[in-house]
Amino acid sequence: MFRTPIRNIDGHDGHEPARQPTLMSILSPPRARAAAREGFRAFLPLSVGLVPWALVTGMSMVSIGMTPLQAMGMNVIVFAGTAQLGTLPLIAAGAPLWLIVATALALNLRFLIFSAAIAQGFRGLGGGARWLSGHLLTDGVFATCVAKMMAVEDKDWRLGYYLAPSLWSWLLWQTFALIGVLAAGSIPKTWSLEFMATIALMVLLIPMAKMRPMLVAAATGGLTAVVLNGLPLRLGLFAGIFAGIAAGLAADHWHTKGEGV
Repeated sequence: MFRTPIRNIDGHDGHEPARQPTLMSILSPPRARAAAREGFRAFLPLSVGLVPWALVTGMSMVSIGMTPLQAMGMNVIVFAGTAQLGTLPLIAAGAPLWLIVATALALNLRFLIFSAAIAQGFRGLGGGARWLSGHLLTDGVFATCVAKMMAVEDKDWRLGYYLAPSLWSWLLWQTFALIGVLAAGSIPKTWSLEFMATIALMVLLIPMAKMRPMLVAAATGGLTAVVLNGLPLRLGLFAGIFAGIAAGLAADHWHTKGEGV
């Protein structure tokens, strides 16, 4: 027996492969567009802090001898300011690749907590949207989006609310990192961009302290790093990172378990 090919409402043959959704189709529902506008407005004040951070990252990449093409290639692929700045001294010193990769992974371990905390915000969404959202996840976007995404059931609304600030963050980061790369020799050192970038990062992270797991992670990691500051090879910093991650995951587990009781 042969069956008549199923015909979809758009007129395409049912045997044709399904089209992959584009960014415009994802944001096409009115509720997704409304959520995107709301997410963008919520993130806009925090996004200002990305400017000095991106400038410093761009200038730092050029300062170790990277060409503009190499610097922007790293910036697009890695898209993680802390990991980039943390590995640049190792790259400049000719450190082995495994050490560079291990350092980048350690510096980005906080995203284990972020992804675990925000994962339910992507319930009902496909793998493509999840992969894209994972690459675009940043500290500021997490702090802005996590509470609303946990509270709303509409998956289109949640994705729109997340993607608008995420894409704006990515565009802002690439733009000002490129400016930093091209203007590395022109920006006066008296501007103290390194100090401004540190303050900007604190502004991005402070809102996360409202969540108990994040507060526990920050307090544990900071205290451990200070206590073990005398260890060689900056091992105290790495110990603080691992201690903070472990404490944050434990606090999140206990918090979730308590809510389920």
